[in-house]
Amino acid sequence: MRGAESTGGYRPVAKLLHWLTAALVLGMLGVGLWMVGLPISLTKLYVYAWHKWIGLTVLLLTVLRLAWRTYSPPPPLPAAVTAWERRLAPWAHGALLVLLLAMPVSGWLMSSAAGVSVRWFGVIDLPDLVARDSFTFTVLRTVHHRLAWTLMALLALHVAAVVHHDLFRRDGIFRRMSPFTR
Repeated sequence: MRGAESTGGYRPVAKLLHWLTAALVLGMLGVGLWMVGLPISLTKLYVYAWHKWIGLTVLLLTVLRLAWRTYSPPPPLPAAVTAWERRLAPWAHGALLVLLLAMPVSGWLMSSAAGVSVRWFGVIDLPDLVARDSFTFTVLRTVHHRLAWTLMALLALHVAAVVHHDLFRRDGIFRRMSPFTR
């Protein structure tokens, strides 16, 4: 089976992409919540720039994750996983991946609508995706913020499910993606 190693876990590439994305997303969410309250200053401009750069990195990593999944599908769930969990898990993971695409794209659209071009890590100029327009910016800002809260809620559910499976059910779900197992 291409998608899993002999232990039924994810392959190292999938683990790397997962944990790198997780670290960046958690940092992004924290910085995103903090930065909106900053007074206009050079610090705020730098923080917003880094927020955008890392968001675009998450977008790239998510595209790579999706490409990797086509080459190496996720391993099958352990037998101990209930039928309703088997039906729900792909939807929850799919929703997370959609949000990991939608968040950076909505941020990029929002920057474009604000008339602020994005230059990835100060090196690569990215095209504006929409024309400058204050109404579009306002709508996109609302969309971006709601997506962020939705992502936080879904991540909390994801982590709670992993803790439940690992600590209470002890069914091996976490070991499949643990960076410390082979």
